[in-house]
Amino acid sequence: MNIGIDIDGVLTNIESWQNESAAKYMYEKYNKGIINASGYDTSEIYGVTKEQDQKWWFESYEEYMKEPARKYASEVINKLSEEGNKIYIITARCIEKEFTKMTDEIMQDGIKKWLKENNIKYNEIYFSPEDKTTICKKLKLDMMIEDKKANIEEISKIMAVYCFDAKYNKDIKENKNIIRCYNWYDIYKKIKERG
Repeated sequence: MNIGIDIDGVLTNIESWQNESAAKYMYEKYNKGIINASGYDTSEIYGVTKEQDQKWWFESYEEYMKEPARKYASEVINKLSEEGNKIYIITARCIEKEFTKMTDEIMQDGIKKWLKENNIKYNEIYFSPEDKTTICKKLKLDMMIEDKKANIEEISKIMAVYCFDAKYNKDIKENKNIIRCYNWYDIYKKIKERG
């Protein structure tokens, strides 16, 4: 099988990191606390402007790049790879220019280095726009592991999507193409059961 895997929110726990890392910054800079714990963007979570959100990311991005992978992510992905599946990492991270001063090349090299340091093996990596549907079709994926609501909804129209559970995607209803998962071994079990 061809398996697509997102990075932020799937390989990393961006939800937890945003809540912890942004709390001090948003309080000290803007006297803001969490107003929407189910928000996706920091601007939604803290009720700040997009510009304030971008400023925080700009100052915090390099710290985020050091966040470790989720527990058992590499173990499960490597099992899937050893079983003959092709692993495609698909991320929109390098598309978001307003969040970092890094060049594409530095950013992409940093992501590849992070994947290596976290022992995550993959066949290919793609730096994709926010809407990943086109790249999923091009790669003829059998499934995608994703956390972003808009991507889950669009991609599930053409293939199975394993929805990595987060507060910001709780309202997505499971169906034959949307399978909610809570951790990496839950993903592995559900992939094996689905065949």
